[in-house]
Amino acid sequence: MSEKQARFYESVQQNFDKAAVHTSHPKGLLDQIKACNAIYKMNFPVKIGKGYEVIEAYRVQHSHHRLPTKGGIRFSHLVNQEEVMALATLMTYKCAIVDVPFGGAKGGVCVSPRKYSEEQLEKITRRYTVELVRKNFIGPGTDVPAPDYGTGPREMAWILDTYQQMNQGEIDSAACVTGKPVNQNGIRGRTEATGRGVYYATREFCNLEKEMSALKLSTGIEGKTMVIQGLGNVGSYTGLISINEGGAKVVAVSEIEGTIHNPDGIDIKKLLKYRKTKKSILGFPGTKTLKERKDWVKIPCDILVPAALESQIHKGNAKSVKAKIIVEAANGPITAAAEAILLKKGVVILPDMYANAGGVTVSYFEWLKNLSHMRFGRMEKRFDSNTYSNFVNLIERLTAKTISKRERDILTKGADEVDLVRSGLEDTMVNSFHQIREVYNRKKKINDYRTAAFVLAVDKIASDYMSLGVFP
Repeated sequence: MSEKQARFYESVQQNFDKAAVHTSHPKGLLDQIKACNAIYKMNFPVKIGKGYEVIEAYRVQHSHHRLPTKGGIRFSHLVNQEEVMALATLMTYKCAIVDVPFGGAKGGVCVSPRKYSEEQLEKITRRYTVELVRKNFIGPGTDVPAPDYGTGPREMAWILDTYQQMNQGEIDSAACVTGKPVNQNGIRGRTEATGRGVYYATREFCNLEKEMSALKLSTGIEGKTMVIQGLGNVGSYTGLISINEGGAKVVAVSEIEGTIHNPDGIDIKKLLKYRKTKKSILGFPGTKTLKERKDWVKIPCDILVPAALESQIHKGNAKSVKAKIIVEAANGPITAAAEAILLKKGVVILPDMYANAGGVTVSYFEWLKNLSHMRFGRMEKRFDSNTYSNFVNLIERLTAKTISKRERDILTKGADEVDLVRSGLEDTMVNSFHQIREVYNRKKKINDYRTAAFVLAVDKIASDYMSLGVFP
């Protein structure tokens, strides 16, 4: 285990301990909430080229207080047991915060996707799924994986197909995994979900007049400068939505190949097209490349969004951070030691287990869709549209005025699946933020949102355990 991975797992546990003192739950219950319930380490051979490779992989189920357990599968050469345990632990608290009825889980396969062909990755993914099925670590009511770093809809489709081959006739088999392609029982709005959730979380905080005044900022996201570290799925959608819907200005982007900066703003949509063609963000017109890639932490900005891997802001670089607000789009991007430094500097941190919960929230919607065997909006869309049309017709008749076709189309539109998904996600992120804020304001000795979020999660999980009669 590397020092970075150790910091990640230890940071999660330290943050739990920091919050636990603000609760009145017995030690035994806190110990149960904190511990990982099941850890499955596997090594399996896969034919790669002319020979075989033995692949190391994991699936950790952190908490069984609610079933199924839920969490993504990460493909990375840095994967190890402690990292997967930390990620699974965060998933439990994340689900509790956003009122998604799952226990936390996480998977990891120790491979670098860039080093394998699509055919080889398919073999690895399918074999990993076989191992999960054999040990009952996957299933609609048992454990439901999803995408994470290094995986996406393609891998989820392979997992679904493998599971269905081994469980023929299982009517709810499509719910064994989420994040699937839309045409293979996925849900519209899932790809953008985590980034959109990050935007909603940021927007809610930035709309608080008192908090913005304390940071000497105006309310709202519009005009605020943003630095994004990591231009994968989460970082790219966070940037796109923050610009298009919030009016933010992204002034810097950091990726594995380097960091680019433009104080006048970077068009993320054009940058994504540029990177797809050039295979790099470097040289994007109008930007300057920093000499040191890691100096993204030093760029002055209102909002810093680390959207890559864990432990990116640590004791060694925390003092260099120039942002006023950090929104954790990645899991565990700030170590416990770094957080202490940042809080002393007056930096506000919106914690990962809330800020990036959009993914699991929409995964929950996809799971429900698969269990109901019904596309969202199918039953009511046309009825709602006709009802709205009748209202418009009545108003036009009573006022003797007419509206344009465009205005009529907007007013009479019934909700599509993506509209309902976005609405449900927005409602979830808004309500969860204000639950966290209520704890933050009620507990006088809590001075950061992470601790408040942990307290909220622990209280909800403890309530579940006690209602089960496990603890008096």
